[in-house]
Amino acid sequence: MSDTGYGDFEFERRFFVRTPPMELLAEPEPVLIVQSYFLAQDGYALRLRVQADGLQLPLGPDADPLAVLEEARDAFEFCAVTLKGPMNVGTRYEAEREIDVTVGIEMIRRGGHRIVKNRYAVWLGADGWVVDVFGGENAPLVVAECERSGPVTDLQIPAFCVTELTDDARFANDGLARAPYSGWAADFEAELREQGPRFLTDFGHNDLQRRG
Repeated sequence: MSDTGYGDFEFERRFFVRTPPMELLAEPEPVLIVQSYFLAQDGYALRLRVQADGLQLPLGPDADPLAVLEEARDAFEFCAVTLKGPMNVGTRYEAEREIDVTVGIEMIRRGGHRIVKNRYAVWLGADGWVVDVFGGENAPLVVAECERSGPVTDLQIPAFCVTELTDDARFANDGLARAPYSGWAADFEAELREQGPRFLTDFGHNDLQRRG
């Protein structure tokens, strides 16, 4: 439980990124993440995650999460099991407990719907952001996320954010584990062309940085 007064609730906003900034991808210590969802339904999820700090592997559409798990087995230094509830206007219940890395790796090997990604961190304005570059069946999807200890209001939204995904369950990691992006990317691009970008207005003022 956190000490923010909100307990095990997380506050975040997520955005679709077409081209992440090169300076972000030059981050000296990215994080390699492999996750497996043993339950992912109606917004509820049970997830196991292993991660290796400072390790970046090429993750194209042919990247197999299990192969990556084996290749980086000795580099993983953190594992956690997490329970998640449905997203509700940028707020989601998320309770996490660290577990033994070896046990976590073996459980991920044995089941669940898996995803793999490289995560990059950057400080933009007053907020810390993470940018996830997905591999395997979710390549070439890139998602940027801003998370705070309270509601993410009056956000300065970087120019590389194309449109908001916060309320789109398809782009939640548990959604991507069950229905990978590659299976419906063309439909999403068609939606984006037809409807244009959108940014939610439930979070105060959106300060959209100038787009080139």
